[in-house]
Amino acid sequence: MQTVAGIFATRGAAERAAAQLEALGIPRDRITLLSPGVDPHKAVPVDDGERPGVGKAIGAVVGAGTGAAIGFPLGAAVTMMIPGIGPIIASGIIGALLFGAGGAAVGATLEESLVAGIPHDDLFLYEDALRRGRSVLIALLEDDTLAARAREVLDAAGAEGIDTARERWWVGLRSAEQEHYEGGIAAFDRDEALFRRGFEAALSPAHRGRTWEQALPDLRARHLDACEAPAFRHGWERGQDYQREFGFGTGLRKIA
Repeated sequence: MQTVAGIFATRGAAERAAAQLEALGIPRDRITLLSPGVDPHKAVPVDDGERPGVGKAIGAVVGAGTGAAIGFPLGAAVTMMIPGIGPIIASGIIGALLFGAGGAAVGATLEESLVAGIPHDDLFLYEDALRRGRSVLIALLEDDTLAARAREVLDAAGAEGIDTARERWWVGLRSAEQEHYEGGIAAFDRDEALFRRGFEAALSPAHRGRTWEQALPDLRARHLDACEAPAFRHGWERGQDYQREFGFGTGLRKIA
């Protein structure tokens, strides 16, 4: 299974690209769209004591934000409150994985449900995009030729690629990390590759909220001797601070 993903400045642009992916022959249940949602506290009540009819009103808000305007509803959509990001609308396979028939949750957190081919190590980039008001379009494909064509469609539609997003994200953090690095700027420049590797490792869903000792066996398996370097450990600790600051990995709740 391959993941083809792109980040769009607007939901409308992402929806139009999704329609183009479907035109290639990609089934709708292989296309996922994540977009910033409506703040439920500014719209309608969502607590257990909500008034009759409120659920229908929320459903209308969700429907309006998931392609209905251009005739491309990506399957069942759910709205979720994600700590550190806020409300998001998830349609396609992620919505189906999170909430099955009758609205029963089948995953406690977003990252636990991303098991259908989506690289977990990219999750923080999707989170960062959503926090900045961007939309994320993801297609899960098994055919290499179709995957290549899907990437061409996203590029032509103006999507930011995941590799580009990763570099932009790091550039936004680099100066602050460099300034506060123990040993100074010269030491940071020397150690940056290992530091960044540790930083990103801390953002993996498998490691969020875990102590260094708890994560170390997996880190050794994935990063070999790199995790023994002080710069890697320092990056890990800074990455843990980062994810705690934004509240990632603390669970989500369904809104609609």
